[in-house]
Amino acid sequence: MFGLSRKNNPLLGIDISSTAIKLIELSRNAVSAPTLFRVEHYAIEPLPLNAVLEKKIADSEAVGKSIRSALVRAGTKTKRAAIAVAGSAVITKVISMSASFSDAEMESQIQLEADQYIPYPLEEVNLDFEVIGPSLNSPDMVDVLLAASRRENVDDRVAALEIAGLTAIVVDVEAYAMENACSLFPRSGAEESHDRTVALVDVGAATTTLHVLHRGQIIYTREQNFGGMQLKDEVQRRYGLSREEASQKILTGDVAETYEAEVLDPFKEALAQQIGRALQFFYSGTTFNHVDQILLSGGPASIRKIDVLVENRLKLPTLVANPFTQMSLAPSIDSQELMREAPGMMVAVGLALRGFDDPRGFK
Repeated sequence: MFGLSRKNNPLLGIDISSTAIKLIELSRNAVSAPTLFRVEHYAIEPLPLNAVLEKKIADSEAVGKSIRSALVRAGTKTKRAAIAVAGSAVITKVISMSASFSDAEMESQIQLEADQYIPYPLEEVNLDFEVIGPSLNSPDMVDVLLAASRRENVDDRVAALEIAGLTAIVVDVEAYAMENACSLFPRSGAEESHDRTVALVDVGAATTTLHVLHRGQIIYTREQNFGGMQLKDEVQRRYGLSREEASQKILTGDVAETYEAEVLDPFKEALAQQIGRALQFFYSGTTFNHVDQILLSGGPASIRKIDVLVENRLKLPTLVANPFTQMSLAPSIDSQELMREAPGMMVAVGLALRGFDDPRGFK
């Protein structure tokens, strides 16, 4: 099982990306407080080169040590954590089951029928399910989302946590953690429309992933081989910088006089083209012909005015994702630094939310 528990205690949300550990701990404020959640601790710790390759952990020891360093940097004492596997490592299938089944009966039935949906021996996979809601085809049935991943994908992450002295309480899917974080964004006016469709673009180090959310749920996902590493590699090559120097200078924007015109602007143009291409695939493969908004997440989404360029090129309202706009911050949190890192913290925040009421998990 993935371990989709419904606890009401804080969890560390830990996003193990290809280049860094992103860790966050939230607390829930009193109902009467102006904000529902508060950021208690957070940290971002770079990973050694090649510790994670193609979204798989290649060196559990190195990843575990980086998580331990992130814990020290954050100053947290919490030992319970939520982590996620990449969507590409998970098989999902929506099946219909009797609405009269209890959770235990559903689990037994799924174990009996799982080999119909999963192309691996059951002893080699972690398997879990989530009831989505009533089936549109029959009032006596419910739709159930079945998710399975090769056991090694889960075990490697759990092992890295154990090296850091943590216990994995929840193992989620990155896409659903992102969806969970999106539920935090304020909505008003037209945004309350039940038919609202949002293109969430997650720009990672090596890949850019388009998640399309309709009525708050992911209905489409597509990955493309384009990411922030291309910008970093070009900065390193052109200006003779180390990996760490390039990362820091890109973050501050203090690279060189020619940086913006010769390197940054072409990267932003290329990103807009990648998003436009991904949207065209979405339109051609579904019954949808538009989205209401583009939401940019991931480290490169922090680049100044990247949302303005994407909006101008694609003629769609575009915002940079910030899951902290409706949260309060503990006194120890550097608000300026956190806001700069906010677009890249979506998965970690979505995971941390799993420690509270109504975790969305596979929904």
